[in-house]
Amino acid sequence: MVSKQPRKQRKARYDAPLHIRQKYMRAPLSKELRSKYGRRSAGVIVGDTVEVARGDHAGTKGEVEQVSLKDGTLVIEGIVSTKSDGTEMPRPIYPSNVVITSLELKDKKRKLILSRSR
Repeated sequence: MVSKQPRKQRKARYDAPLHIRQKYMRAPLSKELRSKYGRRSAGVIVGDTVEVARGDHAGTKGEVEQVSLKDGTLVIEGIVSTKSDGTEMPRPIYPSNVVITSLELKDKKRKLILSRSR
């Protein structure tokens, strides 16, 4: 049984192995994709186009440039933070705060996963 204590839930999430962290890297699909594939969410991969739904950059659309399982974050093109010295660096965003608007379907395995019924 998983603990109810938030500190233990956070610890379990941070200490999770990669095959479980992969499950945390899912994001909801847009309404069009939801009706097309018959599912609510999908794993985010490099090449997907997403729209930020929450936070300072809400409404911004861009392509996923990097997925970090270690940090549980995405780097999206066009979303940057400006440091105090004027340099810009990519702003990491959690996958739960984005909506997938178009999927990268070059991979046969991903097509198979999306075609499976839930």
